[in-house]
Amino acid sequence: MKAKLATACFVIGTMLVPFAAHAADGDSDRKHPMTFVKDSVITAKIKAKLADEKISTLAHIKVDTDAKGGVVLSGKVKSSDEEAKAVSIARETEGVTSVKSKIRIKKGD
Repeated sequence: MKAKLATACFVIGTMLVPFAAHAADGDSDRKHPMTFVKDSVITAKIKAKLADEKISTLAHIKVDTDAKGGVVLSGKVKSSDEEAKAVSIARETEGVTSVKSKIRIKKGD
């Protein structure tokens, strides 16, 4: 009897796992795997372009991309020119629909 009960609980639990996993996924913009890949490609392109600039602080800027191509840049740079350069690079990247800068300028280095 215990074996039947344990087996039934196991089967029911196994059937509920996909529902629990789906309910735990709070990022509804990324339901499809290709959306995540597209976001990652845009992020990687921007990070590569920032690194190519040979300005050390630009390589440390964090880039987040949402499912609609919106980009948020964050981190610290030495000057407003570096911030403008980072924003410009992001805007010129294929697939980007908007750019929001949360970049802060370091004081006194």
